[in-house]
Amino acid sequence: MSMVKVHFNGGQYEVPADSSILDAARSAGYKIPTLCYHSDLTPWAACGLCVVKVEGSGKMPRACATKVEEGTRYITHDPELNQVRRATVEMILADHPDECLSCGRNGTCELQGLAADFSIRERRFESILAELPRDDSTRAIVLDPRKCINCGRCVLVCQEKQDVWALEFLNRGDGTRMKPAGDVLLNDSPCIKCGQCSAHCPVGAIFEQDDTKRLLDVIRDPELHVAVQIAPAVRVAIGEAFGLAAGEITTGKIYAALRRLGVDSVFDTNFAADLTIMEEGTEFVDRVRTGKVLPQITSCCPSWVDYMEKYYGDMIGHFSTVKSPMMMLGALAKSYYAERKGLSPDKIVSVGIMPCTSKKYECTRDDNMCSSGYPDVDFVLTTRELARLIKQSGIDFLSLADEQADTPIGGYSGAGTIFGVTGGVMEAALRTAHFLMTGEEHSVIEFRNVRGMDGVREATVDVDGTEVRVAMAHGIANVRSILEKVRAATETGQEPPYHFIEVMACRGGCISGGGQPYGADDALRAKRIKGLYGDDERALVRCSHQNPYVKQLYADYLGEPGSHAAHELLHTEYVSRPLYGSTSDCGCVPRF
Repeated sequence: MSMVKVHFNGGQYEVPADSSILDAARSAGYKIPTLCYHSDLTPWAACGLCVVKVEGSGKMPRACATKVEEGTRYITHDPELNQVRRATVEMILADHPDECLSCGRNGTCELQGLAADFSIRERRFESILAELPRDDSTRAIVLDPRKCINCGRCVLVCQEKQDVWALEFLNRGDGTRMKPAGDVLLNDSPCIKCGQCSAHCPVGAIFEQDDTKRLLDVIRDPELHVAVQIAPAVRVAIGEAFGLAAGEITTGKIYAALRRLGVDSVFDTNFAADLTIMEEGTEFVDRVRTGKVLPQITSCCPSWVDYMEKYYGDMIGHFSTVKSPMMMLGALAKSYYAERKGLSPDKIVSVGIMPCTSKKYECTRDDNMCSSGYPDVDFVLTTRELARLIKQSGIDFLSLADEQADTPIGGYSGAGTIFGVTGGVMEAALRTAHFLMTGEEHSVIEFRNVRGMDGVREATVDVDGTEVRVAMAHGIANVRSILEKVRAATETGQEPPYHFIEVMACRGGCISGGGQPYGADDALRAKRIKGLYGDDERALVRCSHQNPYVKQLYADYLGEPGSHAAHELLHTEYVSRPLYGSTSDCGCVPRF
C-alpha cells in the first residue's frame, strides 16, 4: 500500500495515499464532524460541515470528498472552523422542526448530537419550515419530509446500493425536497421496504412504523394468547441499545424480557430457518434429479422477493417456493402449536421481532401469508422497537438471567443461527444437501468458501460427487450481474452458470437490516457476523436435518419434506408486479 506523509494541526502522520482527508484525520485521532457522509456511500460533500483549512492557501476543502496530498498541512479544528461549523448546524436547525421529544430518533439523532456538541441553546436564524405531508402508505416505513436535511444518504443508498431508485430529490434551491420517484406515495413507487433509507438517515425524516403499542394492547387482553418469535440477527444487535458490544449474544435475555412483558409463548425463528433448509433443500434436490429449472434462488428475504417480482418477473420460475422462516413459524404457531396446546388459532396473536422493516409488509403480501386460515403473522416489531419497548417497560435487560424458548417450535441448530448473515443460508443448505441426496452425513460442517463480505461471491462445492456451483449476493445492486449471467445462459440454451443462488437485500445480510440499531458500518457488521458464527460454533447441533424438533414436526404433523401438508402451510407463489402502483394481494384483514 502506497503511503504519504501529511500534517494535521502541526503533527506529522503517515497515511494511505488514497485516503480522504476525513479518514486520514480520523486515523490521526481527529474527528471531523459530518452529516451527509457515511462509509457505505460515495461521498458527495452536501452538508459542508467537514470543511478544513490548508495552511498557506485560502482553500477550505470538504474533507469527506477530498484526497490527501503528500506534504500538505491541514488544520482540522480551530476557532474559525468551529464558528463555520456551528453556523452550518444553526442554519440546518432553522429549517428543522423542534420536535425532539416526540421524534423517533430522540437520543440517536446525529443532528441533535451536533447541536449538543456545539452548545447550541437558541435559534439565531428565523425558522422556515416547509409544510410537507407525512407518508405512511407502506405500513413499513414512514417518511416525514419536514425533518429532511437534504443530506442525500437515503437517495444514495436507494440508488447506489439497492438499485431500486424509489427516492430522489425534486426541485432545486430552497424548494429541494426528498420524495419518492415521480412524486408519488412511497407505496406506489418501486420501494422494496428494505429500510436501508431509514438505517442511513441521520435524523427522523425516515423511520419504521412503530407497532409497540399494538403489542402492549394484545398483551393486556386476557382472551388472547400472544406468541412472539425472534429472528437470528436480533440476538447479536439488540444488546447495543443497552450498552453491550456489537455481536454479543443476548438470546436468553430476549426470551426473558419478552416473558416479563407478558408474552405467553416465546419462539425462535431459527427453528423455522432449519425447516426452510429441509423444504428448500428437498426442492433443490428434486430440481437437480428431474431436470427442472435451475438455478434455484433463495426466497427468505422479502425485500429481495419484492424486487424480483418488480424487476425480474421473467425469472420467477427460478425462485424457491418456500416461504421465509418468519412466515413458516407463524403458520405453525396457528396450526401445529395450537393443536398441541389446545389453543384456538383465532385467539393466537403471532408477532415477529425482526431486523427488517420489510417484514412488516411481508405479513400481508398475498393470501399465502394466511395459510393457517388466519394471518400467519399478525404484525412485526423491529429490533429497535423491541429495545424501546423493553426500556419503557422498566425491564433491566442486562440483569436478566437467560431463559429458554418454548418448544417444540423454539429449538434450533447452528445452521439456523447463521441465516442472519450473507452466505449463511447457502452454508446451512450445503450442510444438509449431502444428507438429502444420500441419506448419509457429510464430513464437512463449515463451508468457509461461501463466507465473506464481497458483494458477489462464487464457489464450487462437491456434493456426493456432483459439482454444485453456487453464488451469493448481498446489497440488491450486486445481484444484477448474477442474474444477467443466468438470463444470458437461458437465452442461448447453455448450461446455467450456477445451481443455487442466495440473495440478501442488505449489506452483510440481516445483521444490518433496516430495523437494526443505528450506526452500522463494516466494522460493526463484522462484530455482529462474528457473534452469529460463534453461536453456531457453540451449538450442540449444527445441521438443520439433525434438529430433533424439526424431525418431530415431520413425524407428528407434516409427514415429510415437500409433502402436501408442507406445501399447504410452508410454500408460496409469486407474480410479476409493476414498478409503480403495486400493492399486496392479501385478502386477510388485520385483526389487531
